[in-house]
Amino acid sequence: MSKFNQFNYSRRVSDAIQIGSVLLGGSNPVRVQSMGNTDTNDVEGSVAQCLRIVEAGGDIVRFTTQGIREAENIGKIHAGLREKGCNVPLVADIHFNANAADVAATQVEKVRINPGNYVGSIKIGDTSDYTEEEFETEYQKVRARFIPFLNICKEHNTTIRLGVNHGSLSERMMNRYGDTSRGMVESCMEFLHICREENFHNVVISMKTSNTVMMVQTVRLLVSEMDKLGFHYPLHLGVTEAGDGEDGRIKSAVGIGALLADGIGDTVRVSLSEEPEFEVPVGKLLVSYTSQRAGHEPIVATENLLHNRFEYSSRKTHAVGNIGGENVPVVIATGDGGFATIPDYILSDGKVLGVNGISYSVYTVENIDAIQHDSAEIKFLKLKYADLTPKVLALLIEKRDIVVILYTENLNIVGEQRAFFHGLLNAGATVPVILYRGYNETELQYLQIKAAADSGVMFVDGFGDGILLENNGPISIEAVNSVAFGILQASRVRITKTEFISCPSCGRTMFKLQTVVARIKARTSHLIGLKIGIMGCIVNGPGEMADADYGYVGAGRGKVSLYKKKECLERSIPEDEAVEKLIDLIKVNGDWHE
Repeated sequence: MSKFNQFNYSRRVSDAIQIGSVLLGGSNPVRVQSMGNTDTNDVEGSVAQCLRIVEAGGDIVRFTTQGIREAENIGKIHAGLREKGCNVPLVADIHFNANAADVAATQVEKVRINPGNYVGSIKIGDTSDYTEEEFETEYQKVRARFIPFLNICKEHNTTIRLGVNHGSLSERMMNRYGDTSRGMVESCMEFLHICREENFHNVVISMKTSNTVMMVQTVRLLVSEMDKLGFHYPLHLGVTEAGDGEDGRIKSAVGIGALLADGIGDTVRVSLSEEPEFEVPVGKLLVSYTSQRAGHEPIVATENLLHNRFEYSSRKTHAVGNIGGENVPVVIATGDGGFATIPDYILSDGKVLGVNGISYSVYTVENIDAIQHDSAEIKFLKLKYADLTPKVLALLIEKRDIVVILYTENLNIVGEQRAFFHGLLNAGATVPVILYRGYNETELQYLQIKAAADSGVMFVDGFGDGILLENNGPISIEAVNSVAFGILQASRVRITKTEFISCPSCGRTMFKLQTVVARIKARTSHLIGLKIGIMGCIVNGPGEMADADYGYVGAGRGKVSLYKKKECLERSIPEDEAVEKLIDLIKVNGDWHE
């Protein structure tokens, strides 16, 4: 197996496995999948929705399977699809019910189980802390329950997905490792070791969270740990509770795109709070766009070994005006307009105009000597990686009033940008850097996905002091500006609007999710910086909302529970009162303004 290279793109080599009619992993294409949001007991409706997903290009389809009845019905959905000539593999999604997993394994090609809730906690001690003996006892009970399931999967040639979710780590893992990437990885590895001991290798793995930074770092950590042991299981990528519209697309492209840029990922699911067939084109575009980097012009660079890919730390820079240092990343727009969120600078006629009305020059390597005679407090210098010569590095270190605008002409945008930043790290240069990228898109969705995949990973890695997007096409300057701010928010480096952490809905959802998301957004979108979780059920709700300020969670048919952080403050209130109750809760806690 080839060693991971920060700068040159190649796909991670994983084991190829068969999921019904689909080969996953190995040299096979990255598969795009979605998840139905129908009631799994509604066979006719589920078959119809599945056919729409397949028509949109979905390779694999998953359905919620809460219990034995649903496990049997997913078999009927499977049969109904085959009667219509559709051979798409089906996945049963299991939480809290190992018995349902056993039945589902006899009905469909793949079963997803969640290590965090496959077997409920059996701890009976008086404290929340686990002794070594209690930790081991619970592990043995998990193992004893898991092995019979593996035997059923062996008998029926059923694949399993070990789907670890940040929002539903087991109490045992939380106690030992905390709410961390390490806890997620250890939760997965424990089940993987049992699979190895039982000679079961038909396994796909996912590590999901609504936090893009944590999601990327967790998957990277898992791959690193697996590489040490010679494990090469295929990986399923996704950002949970990404939301809808622009926010959902950008957030998904930041998280999934960062890992695809690393060559990691064998199948993806973009989780949008929209109809499931709308997820598929987004996933296909993201996969297609990042895979174009294969065969790029090789990039020769030296990795800075002090940079940690598994923990977030922003690159240390000095401040030039309000750029770099302790300042949040800036946004430079490419024209004036009626901006909803005001950019920090405007690029026009080759000059950068600040909000203070001062115009700053933009230099290139061709006129770099003129910088010495410029008395302005900020000098912008447009560079690509090949321009980072010893002479230029010396200038960047000597002069503390330069801001680099970094662009690339390499097909592997991420690799060349990384090479530039590692070059700065190796030289000890703390110059602030603006990420620049030009596009020629006619559809806004394409710009959202491509720009987020190109630049989001850099902010997730701790690189970049600002962003400059330019698009040569019919997309408005305001829309391009919104994408730039959206990337910064999805990368968690600058918050300029309310963040909605909403699940994509499934058969467990207790209300019409899209309608509720729209209602809550309409009432709360002005609460800049507030995070509101909108969850269809309790499977991942409270856990994924740990990062949110307030939560709205389905508690039963027509019932909703309201949370502040992880604490449930209102239980099972009528759905038609829930939005107003949420507003009241925000007001009572002093987070509301008109």
